[in-house]
Amino acid sequence: MAFASNSGGGAMADINVTPLVDVMLVLLIIFMVTMPIQSVPVDVDLPQKTLNPPPQPKDPPDPISLRIDAAGQVFWNNTPTPVNALQTMMRTEVERDPTNQPTLEIETSDDADYGVLAKVLASAKNAEMVKIGFVQN
Repeated sequence: MAFASNSGGGAMADINVTPLVDVMLVLLIIFMVTMPIQSVPVDVDLPQKTLNPPPQPKDPPDPISLRIDAAGQVFWNNTPTPVNALQTMMRTEVERDPTNQPTLEIETSDDADYGVLAKVLASAKNAEMVKIGFVQN
């Protein structure tokens, strides 16, 4: 242990860091002063006053309850429905009013097959349903 004791007559091995800290602080101040301030303008689109008020929003239609049980049976508003008929039923609901679609609330059993849920979601996508929610048991 060469640095353990300072009682010997040898050279002092401690580093004097005070000049190093002074130089670093001076450099930091120089860099802070000389660095250009970066000011980038931010474009904000504020709403403009209009003479025509927007139309009143329509009341949303009642949501569609779609339940998948453990056996893979699909229930459309508590009515058993085959999976291959879902897309036409969903498309009919969308075509009533494409701007005010009903919400499709999907509830699945914990033991339900994922393949049935994937088919239901694919049918909803193909029918262009945009409001899809999942209901927890």
